[in-house]
Amino acid sequence: MLTKRKKQGEIEKGKRHDTDTGSPEVQVAILTRRIKELSAHLDKNRKDKHSRRGLLGLVADRRRHLQYLQETNRRSYSALTKKLGLKK
Repeated sequence: MLTKRKKQGEIEKGKRHDTDTGSPEVQVAILTRRIKELSAHLDKNRKDKHSRRGLLGLVADRRRHLQYLQETNRRSYSALTKKLGLKK
């Protein structure tokens, strides 16, 4: 589960300015953290089909955010993927 402290850490990674909490970079960072935690849960609980469906939704949402960021600001997109360790 993504706690408030973990979420603040992810916001710090992706923020554009001091009060930024909703930019695409921040949203991708938060989604990436949630995806990693849910993947670890699914490694232990292979039959949890409901969580797997939620994971697929999170991955699709992150993909859409990344696609938007790639179209609007390539420099920020490449910096974010490198910082978070994402492929592409």
